[in-house]
Amino acid sequence: MADESCVAPIETKKLHPIFVFFKDIRLVLKMDLLGKEILTIAVPAAMAFAADPVASLIDTAFIGHIGPVEIAAVGVSIAIFNQVSKVAIFPLVSITTSFVAEEETIERLSNKVAKVENVEKISPNTDKGKELMKDDVKLENLENGSTLNAEKNKKLAIFKKQKRNIPSASTALLIGAVLGVLETILLVFLAEPLLSLMGVRHGSKMLLPAHKYLTLRALGAPAVLLSLAMQGVFRGFKDTKTPLYATVIGDVTNIILDLILIFACNLGVSGAAIAHVLSQYVISMILLVKLMNQVDLLPPSLKALQLSRFLKNGLLLLFKVLAATSCVTLAASLATRLGTTPMAAFQICLQVWLTSSLLADGLAVAGQAIIASSFAEKNYEKATAAAARVLQMGFIMGLGLAVLVGVGLQFGSGMFTKDINVKHIITIGIPFVAGTQPINSIAFIFDGVNFGASDFAFSAYSMIVVAIMSIGSLLALYKVGGFVGIWIALSIFMGLRAIAGIWRMGTGTGPWAFLKK
Repeated sequence: MADESCVAPIETKKLHPIFVFFKDIRLVLKMDLLGKEILTIAVPAAMAFAADPVASLIDTAFIGHIGPVEIAAVGVSIAIFNQVSKVAIFPLVSITTSFVAEEETIERLSNKVAKVENVEKISPNTDKGKELMKDDVKLENLENGSTLNAEKNKKLAIFKKQKRNIPSASTALLIGAVLGVLETILLVFLAEPLLSLMGVRHGSKMLLPAHKYLTLRALGAPAVLLSLAMQGVFRGFKDTKTPLYATVIGDVTNIILDLILIFACNLGVSGAAIAHVLSQYVISMILLVKLMNQVDLLPPSLKALQLSRFLKNGLLLLFKVLAATSCVTLAASLATRLGTTPMAAFQICLQVWLTSSLLADGLAVAGQAIIASSFAEKNYEKATAAAARVLQMGFIMGLGLAVLVGVGLQFGSGMFTKDINVKHIITIGIPFVAGTQPINSIAFIFDGVNFGASDFAFSAYSMIVVAIMSIGSLLALYKVGGFVGIWIALSIFMGLRAIAGIWRMGTGTGPWAFLKK
């Protein structure tokens, strides 16, 4: 027999970081521990993300039956409201999810370490040690649902009342409330200049309904920003079910109020705006009550709020969201200049495009929460596996969405409008709306992957470069191709976003440098 000590160790060749995207690809649809964890977070998150745009689609369908002028006017107003809201809330929500996930993980690990140290200090043979062990056994029985007597019920109640100490949650709510009030003031007093900037000027039939909708919708800004900030906190806890329940209740309220205020009370676009505002306050109240039961929202000091950390990274993501939304807002503005009919068609296509694409945000949230926790634990293997899995799932989902959206818009455009001309232009946009779904999914999920790795600087700077290139293509292609040119440019925009994410992780740079070691 050969001497095993003389056998040279087998060297494994290190693969290039680009191959990380194919890591465990055969497991992409397997329900292993990682797959279950991703779907447990992603499915409720995706449903919550989809719930609000679906409600907006229903709003669009209701308003579309009033007339093409009204739907075009509301489309412009929604574009303005979304632009301002995203500028205010997107950085806050993204940072909150990552920071809360990190703080929750660190607190959990610290509690485990403290418990182990206490057990090690106390010998199990001593009376105190035996008492500690008995308490642990009782607590375990309480958690496992064993037969409970009055004393155990009391201990369980005390245990459940313990609240988490997560400073980022308090910071998110404070900033969200302030930004919400500022947004309301901005939109109410600058409604006409903003509409004029979007191409709706004096003399336009769209001006009056657009102004009504925008100013009324602005009153709901504090509720919108607070609810989204709280959703960011829950996502950091890997709890996406609570935001889903709140969002569904709010959106059902919105739909019911739409029917009452738009048609029964004959309030038109004003009724649609009022219904949406009231539903947002319903969502906020539900989330606030739930959060107060879990987290101590009164920090011990202002220093604990870590405002400087929020503001530093929030400023980076502010540049990112300004760059990203400027492309979509410019596209809507250019579509407005084409006239009422093309703008109505563009608004319907855009709502479907964003609604279906945002389903990928469910996977993005799952990736962000898991990756942020893994980096906090320095578990880089799990971080890599989670990033690869959510991207693979996203691509497959994008292919399915492409078919669903293509067929759905082809035969279902009548749900949004009865105008033959609008429906004809919608069919022109279908190849772009449907065909870009796989690319969109990858682009949106890369946002979650980068945020989970706290790669906020790269996300901001890369988006600025992408936006500059995309705005140039928008202006050029609009002049050449009009409606089609706008959609080609939007497709380029999403393609460049996906390429930026692939380059960062695929070259093993920034927080992914460990892939090259």
